[in-house]
Amino acid sequence: MARYEHLPIYRAAFDLAVHMERIVRGFSRDHKYTLGTELREGSRRILQGIIAANEAEDRGPALESLRREIETLKVTARLAQESEAFASTRAYLHVAEQVVGIAKQNEGWLRKAQKPRRRKQEPRRSGEAGHGRRLRGARQPDFDTLPRQKSRSNGASGRAESRSPGSARPAGGSPTSPSGR
Repeated sequence: MARYEHLPIYRAAFDLAVHMERIVRGFSRDHKYTLGTELREGSRRILQGIIAANEAEDRGPALESLRREIETLKVTARLAQESEAFASTRAYLHVAEQVVGIAKQNEGWLRKAQKPRRRKQEPRRSGEAGHGRRLRGARQPDFDTLPRQKSRSNGASGRAESRSPGSARPAGGSPTSPSGR
């Protein structure tokens, strides 16, 4: 059985469930057994959904279901506010903030669960040569055994500069600069 008490989303949902129990006690009799019951049960279903998602091998469907439960609780809380079930607007705002915080954590968990898992691999390298780095396990060509290509002739299309051994440019200078002469 997977542990869930350490999860921040579980702790937030547990706090919400406890808070919901306390707030519903203050509801009028008309609202306590209708909207109050729905709010209390909704907060408990969210806790159960978090536990189920944590235990699931594929968390995506469980987290989608949890998303629906959270949205249902949001709507029920809003309905309770509009029908003046909450003792004060401040009490409703506190519940709304807690529910939104849980929804954000669920969305983050859902994104992480839906992201394809990659095995640890070597970093990808672009280009054929891999930027001069040797790839682990890749066979490198033996350049001594490759057939050599004939060099181009110095024709009009591919002229190469020819220099005599004594006419090499000194380091750091150009042929026109005084320091290079």
